[in-house]
Amino acid sequence: MLLLRCMNCRQRRSYCSKEKPTCSRCRDARLTCIYEGARKILVNESYLRELEAKARALDSMQPGTSAAAHRHRNNDEDDDFEDEQPLLEPFTQLSLDNVSTSKFFCFQGPASADNFLRNVRKLSGFQGDDGSLDLVSNFYEPDALPSRRQVVFGIRSRLPPIDMARRLFAAQYMYIGTIFAFTDPRESFERLLLEAYSGLPDPADKTACLEYAKVLIVLAFGQLYSVNQWVDFRGPPGFDYFRDALNLLPETHEEGSILCVETLALAGYFMQNMNRRDAAFQYIGKALRMAISLGLHQEVSPQYSSQQGPILDKAEREHRRRVWWSIYSLDRILCVKSGNPITIQDEDIGVDLPSPLPGDPKYCPAVVLRHYTELSRILGQIHMTIYRRSNKAAPKSGKSLMASVQSIIFSLSKWNRELPDELRFDPSQLTFSRESVGAFAHYYQCINMTARPLLFHVVQKRLKAIRSGDGAAEKERDWKEGLSQTTVRVIDMCIGAAQDVINMMAIVAQHDMVATYGYMDGEHIFSATIVLVMVCAAFPDNAANNLAMEAGLGLLRNMGERGNSHMGARYELLANIHSGSSLASPTAP
Repeated sequence: MLLLRCMNCRQRRSYCSKEKPTCSRCRDARLTCIYEGARKILVNESYLRELEAKARALDSMQPGTSAAAHRHRNNDEDDDFEDEQPLLEPFTQLSLDNVSTSKFFCFQGPASADNFLRNVRKLSGFQGDDGSLDLVSNFYEPDALPSRRQVVFGIRSRLPPIDMARRLFAAQYMYIGTIFAFTDPRESFERLLLEAYSGLPDPADKTACLEYAKVLIVLAFGQLYSVNQWVDFRGPPGFDYFRDALNLLPETHEEGSILCVETLALAGYFMQNMNRRDAAFQYIGKALRMAISLGLHQEVSPQYSSQQGPILDKAEREHRRRVWWSIYSLDRILCVKSGNPITIQDEDIGVDLPSPLPGDPKYCPAVVLRHYTELSRILGQIHMTIYRRSNKAAPKSGKSLMASVQSIIFSLSKWNRELPDELRFDPSQLTFSRESVGAFAHYYQCINMTARPLLFHVVQKRLKAIRSGDGAAEKERDWKEGLSQTTVRVIDMCIGAAQDVINMMAIVAQHDMVATYGYMDGEHIFSATIVLVMVCAAFPDNAANNLAMEAGLGLLRNMGERGNSHMGARYELLANIHSGSSLASPTAP
């Protein structure tokens, strides 16, 4: 048995003789020697009962039980499951038979009764399949339910010249298309564009209406990012295209498709940019649930059949992956940053990460999406281990919080080390990509959210000391005094990340590449500026912090002046906090 040091030796981090009842150091120092097992602690009775139940369950699962326990087992139990066969076939890939016979396919997981019936069918020796399990029977005529397309069909916006439309596509692709795979491949969107210019869709043709809606939303994004400032009382640039697109979207009761997932995701993201997070949450959530119902969250087996052909080729399989991880990131970011529960747990996802196709260059959109996805996964861990609240769980202690913070910082450092050079933001270069800006802003935001609770705690203590004592002298006192090295390191990372994201966005602004109405750009700038305002108010005066804070406030002010009233209001609030009614003011409430 491994003997642990006594509590006194552990606190002093010194050698312990581990003698019982008193070790040599405690005996010489005339201290009360207490070992871990002898220390009494108070716990809730419910927690104690929970631990006891877990211990009993663990004991029952141990393979090395005693011979006496084996002898007292029931003979029937001895005969059960000796071959250690799983009760059900392992569910590792999406593998369906004769999906091509079904007009509409709905994913069913391992707990589904239909999947259980498949196991029973194979067990009984009936290997044939008539496809009946894969058919979704409607109890009504599908066209009998009303659709907004037929009720309010009326497209008022006119398409621009096709060359202008291609430029608008390129604008949206530069900002979001290089990360999220909702308009890939480009050739397929060119086909949709040409069909849109051949005439308006038939309201009864659901697919044609959906394709036209996707074209309109892409054009809306193109105008949003190209004009990049207020032009109309009705909404931001591209609003007219977006309004018409909403009337073409399918109803919830209609069949889903990958095209529909892509279009709903784009609609949700446009809603985010219009500061309608509630509506964005609904649209993106619907897109994610549709993706799950289509089985995009599970890897497809090589024998998977579809309506398009007997099997899915590599490009189709990879497209499914990229669409899934794109909507995954959008949903994860929106859920965490709006404080909502995470929609799907990582443990429930079985699809591979994006990867380049044969013929793709080493650095391609799949590589960008892969690294962006890793950050979104880490963002989920931040939510679960730092911000998540549960009625059953006890409040997080400082020790558990620090353990979570250290684990996340380690994951973020690993992500940064493994990042390809092409995706790094290098301000010394004359040109840079928007995907590098988006990826690094996402990375800095993860650091920010990880360290915010620690930073807030330290700032709160310092402001209390500043207000109760000699304000100026207390403010200039070294903020690192009395803090552990880990806490200092994490807060330093947070301040550095805030400076880096502001400096990066300031360079981007010089090239007029900050999206005035961009949800991500605004959120990243605002979050970093909050940190810098807090640091400048409570920490010793620092030129780098002051410059970055002023730059952050300037970026927010500029977004407000260009028409983003939400960011303008945030600028006013932070400017007031920093000015006469500063956090550090002794008269502040």
